[in-house]
Amino acid sequence: MKNIIIYILYGVLLLSCKKQDEWLEKKSGKSDIIPSTADDFQALLDNTDVMNVGYPAIGIIGADNSYVLDQIATTSGTVMERNAYKWAQDIYEGNLLASDWTNPYKVIEYANVVIEGVEKFKTKDIRLLEIKGSALFFRAFAYYQLAQIYSKQYKETSASSDLGLPLKLNSDVNDLPQRSTLKETYDQIFKDLLEAESLLPTKVDFKTRPSKPAAQGMLSKVYFNTQNYQKAKEFADLVLARNIELLDFNILSTTVNFPFPTIRNNNPEIIFYGETNNYNFNNRQNMAVVKELLDSYEPNDLRRKVFYRLNANGTVNFGGRYTGGTAFFCGIALNEILTIRAESLARLGSFKEAISDLNLLLKYRWKKENGISTYIDKSVQNSDEALSLIILERRKELPFTGNLRWEDLRRFNLDSKNAITITRTIAGENYKIEPNSPRYVFPIPPVEINLNPLIQNIR
Repeated sequence: MKNIIIYILYGVLLLSCKKQDEWLEKKSGKSDIIPSTADDFQALLDNTDVMNVGYPAIGIIGADNSYVLDQIATTSGTVMERNAYKWAQDIYEGNLLASDWTNPYKVIEYANVVIEGVEKFKTKDIRLLEIKGSALFFRAFAYYQLAQIYSKQYKETSASSDLGLPLKLNSDVNDLPQRSTLKETYDQIFKDLLEAESLLPTKVDFKTRPSKPAAQGMLSKVYFNTQNYQKAKEFADLVLARNIELLDFNILSTTVNFPFPTIRNNNPEIIFYGETNNYNFNNRQNMAVVKELLDSYEPNDLRRKVFYRLNANGTVNFGGRYTGGTAFFCGIALNEILTIRAESLARLGSFKEAISDLNLLLKYRWKKENGISTYIDKSVQNSDEALSLIILERRKELPFTGNLRWEDLRRFNLDSKNAITITRTIAGENYKIEPNSPRYVFPIPPVEINLNPLIQNIR
């Protein structure tokens, strides 16, 4: 396995791939290190330290669900974190690398090697085709995560001219693609996911491996992000028709730091496991949840007690992480798919069905007395009321699921009714980011511009 990883590292579109790690062993021939069997390909995709962790998290710092105290904002973390927190024009200040960019591109390189390897067999062997489906899913998943940070929010009228990502679709280290359009980026994501959905098995042994429901959930998520709410609903239907086992929050601890069962302990809501980078600004001791969000929970809503914990300095942190640890969960889970279908239904005019989905979710989050839920079904009179309520509850249910709040803010900015201006005061200075600001798109790391003269994002 180490030999195969050595081969992969040389193909990653990063400056770091030009460096030889200390542990690299000298090999006598290329055949010693190129993956060539189904077991080799599966082993690459099962490298969870690459494929399932380290996805972008800088959007969490830029969003409006948390803050840090002034001392942390001015002296703690990295230069990039401090600058991202105040939406600065230059977040790097001479620092070359950003793991939010490099980690997903490493995933993409692993996926490309597997896809190419399987295609050389020209076979209909089910196992090899499932492995190819997994690689296609991982590639699409990584590109989606990158697009939320380094490209504009998808808008149909400008997607053909807005800048997307460099689409690296092969393992040739000498191939350095320029930036595609945003439409081309999303077209590739959809293409990969649709093929993956046709190849993947319904059930997998480990939730770190993609499955057919994971591909369907991801398709629902991407269509939702591109405002194709009909398609988002259709793929959410496929996921929820198969499995709708939700966690009853009444069985969770309100005192331990991480109350949620991990994938090893079978959290039934997790469909596919992914976790973000760890940033200093996002760790439990430093991050503080905004009062507006905390105050939005009703008295019998157990999410307030299960999700949040008091810091020694009096601020409140978020411990409700489906990772069961310090990193944030960014995979696919049933609670997000339910909120996607609910909001999509509301936007499509089916407000009664939308509220039915929301009520189903909230019943599992509400306090029980003598074994009976105290939850009273919410009711609305029209789609606008349903939409407002669902948007609020989506924020309360998924406050720190990857960059989800950042993604939603970018999406809301397209509609003046839901657009939000975020403000912060740091050491007496005021900062703000307005709807549709170019600073909702982070700059590409300088290392990539140095290696491959890509067009930089304008901030």
